[in-house]
Amino acid sequence: MTQATLLLVILASATYGWAATSDPTEASVYIISPKNGALVQNPVTIQFGLKGMGVAPAGIDKANTGHHHMLIDVDPLPAMDAPIPADDQHRHFGGGQTETELELSPGQHTLQLLLGDKNHIPHGQPLLSEKITITVNQN
Repeated sequence: MTQATLLLVILASATYGWAATSDPTEASVYIISPKNGALVQNPVTIQFGLKGMGVAPAGIDKANTGHHHMLIDVDPLPAMDAPIPADDQHRHFGGGQTETELELSPGQHTLQLLLGDKNHIPHGQPLLSEKITITVNQN
């Protein structure tokens, strides 16, 4: 590829927002509550944690920030170089929320956080929490 062509590809990626956002190497995302193995009731309150970066709403272009996405019973993980899907298993918190209440069916569920950039794309080094398992009691 010529230097001019390579420069054009890089500029196009930056212009259209498809290039992955970089992030600090010490950053981490985690679920504060509930704890792994917890027995919970509906509605399930989930608190999100983020260390080494800040939270900013979707569409806000600010260095070292992102917003949370909750992966519910997701396996395999979504593509790490494209926008995170938006459906019942991939919940977006583009307003910058750090807590939510969810209604989940009774039984066992896995929860995992994935930080997305202003365009809902995981960062260059994806920030993915440990996957936890919870059990929702029948009411």
